[in-house]
Amino acid sequence: METSLYLPVKRYLEKLGFTVKGEIGGCDLVALSGDEPPIVVIGELKLSFNLEVVLQAVDRAGAADEVWVAARLSARGKGRESDARYRNLCRRLGFGMLAVTATGDVEVIVAPATTAPRRNPKKRSRLVSEHQRRK
Repeated sequence: METSLYLPVKRYLEKLGFTVKGEIGGCDLVALSGDEPPIVVIGELKLSFNLEVVLQAVDRAGAADEVWVAARLSARGKGRESDARYRNLCRRLGFGMLAVTATGDVEVIVAPATTAPRRNPKKRSRLVSEHQRRK
């Protein structure tokens, strides 16, 4: 299940200094930095890399500083994570790609772009508010 990916990705982002919470505003995970204004990172999780996770990431991009797509690493390493076209698509869209191994380790396949995408301030503020209200 996708929920099995949540904990490894959460730990990875927490090591980077983010506060991570799940299922906020329809996003699988939202991470905020301690800065003011916070850096908003949205993560979308799927069992395998596919078009659906990219489309979800496109929907979330307006509310985030960074968008990461994460999926389980394929058994033989021959899945979409090794497809240069898929990696290039994520790179061109500015999304990061994370692969979760069978042991729960997280590997960065593509780092997110450093250029900021267009923002949707209303959607962004709703996500930040809900994240801060949750316990």
